[in-house]
Amino acid sequence: MSKLRKAAIAACACGGLLVAPGAAQAAPVASASATAGTVDVTAGAQTVREGPIAECRLGAQDTASSPGVEAGTTRFGKSESQCSRAETGFATGMVRGQRFETKVLRKYGGPTIKVRTYSARCDTTTNGASGLVELSDVAGIEVPSSIPPGHTVDLPGEDGKPLARVVLNEIVVPEPPDGSLATNAMRIQLFPEGGPATGEIVVGSASCDPYGDA
Repeated sequence: MSKLRKAAIAACACGGLLVAPGAAQAAPVASASATAGTVDVTAGAQTVREGPIAECRLGAQDTASSPGVEAGTTRFGKSESQCSRAETGFATGMVRGQRFETKVLRKYGGPTIKVRTYSARCDTTTNGASGLVELSDVAGIEVPSSIPPGHTVDLPGEDGKPLARVVLNEIVVPEPPDGSLATNAMRIQLFPEGGPATGEIVVGSASCDPYGDA
């Protein structure tokens, strides 16, 4: 399997807030959050849940850190997050982590997936939000040298159905768009078409909303 040295991809700016004419509106206050990741996996009768790990949330806990977490066959190394609001009112949520590894697919004939370092960031803007992710030394899956938003890799199983669906540089926006945005450096969905395990693992996530506390 190939290794990716480094990839930093900007997510698109999104949306705006619709306001009814004549309606009284509180001044919008931007919000932001970030986390090193989450684990929510069920295999047979066993369920493993962990996280959000090292989660910051603007106004509640502006900084957070973790020395490392093991959740079943998944491990997150040291991570730290920071959420802040500038004097201009714009909000930022960002997280950095290292030494992610999961062996959750090994028992089904799949690879060990590793990421040496990762980060995710989200910033509010005048009319929406933008995001940025970074990954280095990804092992266990094939990845391009430049990762487009929402790049998806299916890991095939013996029955033709994928063992997992791995999404890199994932952008999540509501429908219809309201200006908010979330970005995940990596999301691993287990057996997306059905199988002996369910759930997902998220690595490096940041979200923000320019109208979060309106």
